[in-house]
Order: sequence, then C-alpha cells, then structure tokens
Amino acid sequence: MAASEGEMETSAGAEGVVETITKQQKHGLERKWTFWFDNQSKPKQAGAAWGSSLRNVYTFDTVEDFWCLYDQIFRPSKLTANADFHLFKTGIEPKWEDPECANGGKWSVTSSRKANLDTMWLETLMALIGEKFDESDEICGVVASVRQRQDKLSLWTKTAPNESVQVLISYLIYLIDNKNLDLMLGLGD
Repeated sequence: MAASEGEMETSAGAEGVVETITKQQKHGLERKWTFWFDNQSKPKQAGAAWGSSLRNVYTFDTVEDFWCLYDQIFRPSKLTANADFHLFKTGIEPKWEDPECANGGKWSVTSSRKANLDTMWLETLMALIGEKFDESDEICGVVASVRQRQDKLSLWTKTAPNESVQVLISYLIYLIDNKNLDLMLGLGD
C-alpha cells in the first residue's frame, strides 16, 4: 500500500498489520504574534525619534515556532539595562502612537528579582498566545522592561476607559504576580 504525501507506512510485526503514521502537523495559534526588541541603552543619534531603535524580530503563528524561538532568544533577565522585549499581535507596533494602542493603557508588575521577571514573562507569553485572557481582543501585547533598579512587565490594552475589561485584566495580572512582587495597578505611565 502506498503512503500518501505527508504519511509513511510502517509494518507492525509478523501479523503484517500496517499502521499509517501521519507526519506531525504544527499546532496553529488563533492569531499571529510578533516579537520586538528595543535597546534604549545605545546612544541615539541627534534628532532620532523615540522608537528608532525598536526592531521587529520575528513573527510566528504556531506553538512549535514559538518554542523554537523562545528557546533561542535571551531571557529578559539576561538583557542589558534599558532594553525591552515586546510580544504584540502582528500588525500592532509597540508604540502609543499605533492606532490600536492610542486609546489604551497598561497594567504593570514590577520586580527587583531577575528570576521573577523570566517566570512572569514566560507565563504571560503562554497566556497571550494560548488566548487565556477572556478579553484577549482588548490586549495589544506585553513588554518586559529591564532597568537598573527594578524590572517591569507591562500588559498593554486597547481601551483604557473600558472599566469591566480593565478589572478582568487586572485580576489576570494578579494571578501572574504570585511570588512576592509589587503590583502596580494603574493605566499609563
């Protein structure tokens, strides 16, 4: 029996039972996501606009691509001071000037311990790409900001005035923040 494309045949012992194994398929996500990087520690050229050091790193839309990429990039705790990692929905730039972010706000959690930042980063990434937030359409993305004194994880939202959405998101941030971290509830900076 011939195998179709993407399949292979294997024989299973003396009985001659043939089992068809389908080549592993990638597991698609509900939407595409883009990693961004911004290194604000590098000196800017005179007249350079904010965000000029912001770089689109990689866009993915499968679980496997996420893990391959995650395993290859630095954890936020390994970044130099004044560097940011971003994960935003594809098509939304991590700038307040982006139309999707212009009327939004952010929820921030701060930590003075680098290991906590890595854990919060991974937990939040998995919640975002796994669509675990009830109000996921209201979320633009997340930013891990490495600073000299304390690090920050910020969840950016589309509509700051939508109080019911903000309450739900604040509760989820509270769940992510479960290891002696200071929770700063508020919008904007």
